[in-house]
Amino acid sequence: MYNSRISGLGFYVPENVVTNDDLSKVMDTNDEWIQERTGIKERRHVVKGTDTTTSMGVKAAQKAIERAGIAKEEIDFIVFATLSPDYYFPGPGVLVQRDLGLDTVGALDIRNQCSGFVYGISVADQYIKSGMYKNVLVIGSELHSHGLDMTTRGRGVSVIFGDGAGAAVLTREEDSSKGILSTHLHSEGQHAEELSLIAPGMGKRWVTDIIEDNDPEDTSYFPYMNGQFVFKNAVVRFSEVIMEGLQKNALSPQNIDMLIPHQANLRISQFIQKKFGLGDDQVFNNIMKYGNTTAASIPIALTEAWEEGKIKEGDLVVLAAFGSGFTWGSVIIRW
Repeated sequence: MYNSRISGLGFYVPENVVTNDDLSKVMDTNDEWIQERTGIKERRHVVKGTDTTTSMGVKAAQKAIERAGIAKEEIDFIVFATLSPDYYFPGPGVLVQRDLGLDTVGALDIRNQCSGFVYGISVADQYIKSGMYKNVLVIGSELHSHGLDMTTRGRGVSVIFGDGAGAAVLTREEDSSKGILSTHLHSEGQHAEELSLIAPGMGKRWVTDIIEDNDPEDTSYFPYMNGQFVFKNAVVRFSEVIMEGLQKNALSPQNIDMLIPHQANLRISQFIQKKFGLGDDQVFNNIMKYGNTTAASIPIALTEAWEEGKIKEGDLVVLAAFGSGFTWGSVIIRW
């Protein structure tokens, strides 16, 4: 059986910086309130008419492919994770295939929100391990800003999210001691509505219902989050799935060189760091600059950590995510 390794990384964020003070001009909030609850200082928002979820993903992918040292024609398959596609259908995977000018390679869309990139890495890893593909492009990209309730009514959610994209190329590796050692995926759908966007959806409210009612007070097409409930579940599931991955590989928290958690809330990351007894140099956080970019958060953070020289050959790198669904997962990597 083959193994897979991450051979190239890249990320892209829009130039438009939105600070907490900027948000205080359109809703009843302030910098202290946001930082205290989330750790976020600023985020990036796409200026309308410029980037899309797909175009950001393409820009991140181009960097990852270049850094992998391969021609784009060597990509065998595309996995695209997002909750904010350009279209309701088709998904952005095929749009990336088109915009990168790839022949007729397969493209798979993943809808696992904050856990999307971890799920995507797991899928790509299995394709490579089976021998089906040699180079798989995995993208996480999100354009949240155009779908948020940017008023006081929606501030509990809207201050958290930012736009951006990250990408990784997974390549076949003959050495089984290197690369992705294992992946671990879970879900608990009984809590699906605790972090969700209900409309448009066939089961609740479809586009025709929204148009017919034209109700400015209809919040079904804005994200909803039961913040405290999500936080309590996240810290438990993060810990469980990290330990599951470590134990699978006969490792302990002391073996971790770099933990890249999904950037949901700085308080969650700090809780996990303290629980596992990790130093500041063993956990990478950038939510302060970008907010929660959902499926893009781990590849953006992973790329930045690598660019800054904080991940070196031979390091044990752990990726972990928890999000809407509820879904969660981890990836254990020997770099």
